Amino acid sequence: MPFSLRTLHRGQRMRWAMLALLGACASIAAQTAPVRLQPDAPNAYVVRPGDTLWDIAGRFLHEPWRWPEVWQGNPEISDPDRIFPGDRLELDLSNAANPRVRYASRGMRVVKLSPRVRVTELDAAIPTVPIGMVAPFLSRPWVADSRELDDAPYVVGFPRERLLAGNGDRILVREITDSTPEVYEVLRPGDALRDAATGELLGYEAAFVAEAQLERVGDPATLRVEDAAMQVQIGDRVHPARAERAIRSFLPKPAPRGLEGHLISVLDGVSQIGQYDVVVLDRGGRDGVEIGQVFGVFRGGVEVRDPVKVKRSDWNWRIETPLDSSFWLGAWEMTGWNRNKPDPDAPLPLHRRAERLSDTYIAPETRSGLVMVFRVFPRVSFALVMRANQAMHVGEMVAPPSAS
Repeated sequence: MPFSLRTLHRGQRMRWAMLALLGACASIAAQTAPVRLQPDAPNAYVVRPGDTLWDIAGRFLHEPWRWPEVWQGNPEISDPDRIFPGDRLELDLSNAANPRVRYASRGMRVVKLSPRVRVTELDAAIPTVPIGMVAPFLSRPWVADSRELDDAPYVVGFPRERLLAGNGDRILVREITDSTPEVYEVLRPGDALRDAATGELLGYEAAFVAEAQLERVGDPATLRVEDAAMQVQIGDRVHPARAERAIRSFLPKPAPRGLEGHLISVLDGVSQIGQYDVVVLDRGGRDGVEIGQVFGVFRGGVEVRDPVKVKRSDWNWRIETPLDSSFWLGAWEMTGWNRNKPDPDAPLPLHRRAERLSDTYIAPETRSGLVMVFRVFPRVSFALVMRANQAMHVGEMVAPPSAS
């Protein structure tokens, strides 16, 4: 008989129902853990120019990404979630189990008055993150698959005898036969991006070199360089310019449970990653990554050799002798020969190489920082380092942030 709840006795069905209810309650409780305040959270704070929403949230909350849970917005403007320099925010502890940060008073700002409508200058609002740090990465550079770069037109030379080209110079590109589009991006293929766990090729970094205006189609075509970030060189790829909507702010939120990955690259070329560096994660849109998701960066969880016992691992045949019981009972591993292997029928020679098996331990995982995703590709994403407890390195794991 196939299994179903009907085959259970009434008491068994009640126990199953209670277990399901308890599981649901536990799940809800895990998702609604109490918001933790900073030990030195201020009673009030006046917003200053240059602040970011993340900075302000971090003054009040142990987990800044949970700001939307405590924020009581400004009802006097069309977008109540906006905060401006001069605004006064107050911490409301009237309900200790449910603290709130509420808007107290409005600061001075430029407004346009009309008989019935007041329009606030939203560009003056406090952003979630320092936009200047991520602006160059919002549309450039980008990530391309290998075929996309291989098949793209490329710079083959220059009308004048030179090795590089800059603003105002002309470049020769093979081949462009269509007069539309008229604006192109010059890109430079970079390093391969691979999944840290499986080695899967996820794409290639493509650094932005310059923007170029099409002057003449053909093989080669002629383009004029404009807005160069670096000098154009032979072999650079050419791609139609992408019209991407500028993103001014982000709504932070914790990454969903179970979504884990690794730091696989850093875009500014540093070896030790710190606050406001831009990093690449080996997870993207196909994995459920979204703009604004916050990940913790974790170090540890790997097997490490005991450095004390390593010092005692070499076999000294002058000390370790067959007369010593540890010679026979110790945990030894024969790893090779110091000279050519002798005749297999010869007795055990003294030049056999052996090591005592050393104990190892698993390094505990510790959170080394927080990153927030600001740009998503199908298989990778760009994230900004929001907090660095210590220097981070390529290869470290990212996972939903814990309460540590």
